[in-house]
Amino acid sequence: MRRRSEPPAPHPSAPTPDLYHAARRGFHHEVGFRVVVTKSRPGDCTVAGKVERRHLNINGVVHGGVYATILDTAMGAAVVSLLNPGETTATTSLYVEFLRAAREGDTLTARGRIQRRGRHIAFVEGDLHGADGQRLSQARGTWYIWSKPPPAPPRPAPRRRRSG
Repeated sequence: MRRRSEPPAPHPSAPTPDLYHAARRGFHHEVGFRVVVTKSRPGDCTVAGKVERRHLNINGVVHGGVYATILDTAMGAAVVSLLNPGETTATTSLYVEFLRAAREGDTLTARGRIQRRGRHIAFVEGDLHGADGQRLSQARGTWYIWSKPPPAPPRPAPRRRRSG
């Protein structure tokens, strides 16, 4: 019985756009956060937004997934800012510590910073602060970086049959 091969694991197939273009769309926009391009530079990215009712959990404070989203966005954008042409990236791990709660109306600002970028892995740290400057959360994570695949080798020409 022939074994069926597993399909390849999904990964981003198109190169990631530069930080300026990536900042203008994506999941972070859907939840109300914006990349602050003027406060970002290669290897360091800031994301901000105001807490709305939709961001709250059943206890009336910001849901932990909101903290994870804004931190993942800031940290991932820091990686995007260092990509070479043809490279793409995705989060492989994200560890978030929740230090203080935020409430509706608060402004959140996350900053992601590259600690080390290798050929295929980037190590990143992030902090989330409220408008008063208090640290609300901190995070660490890794991002995998796919390089542009090398061109396929040329196929050998088919052999001609000899007659005779």
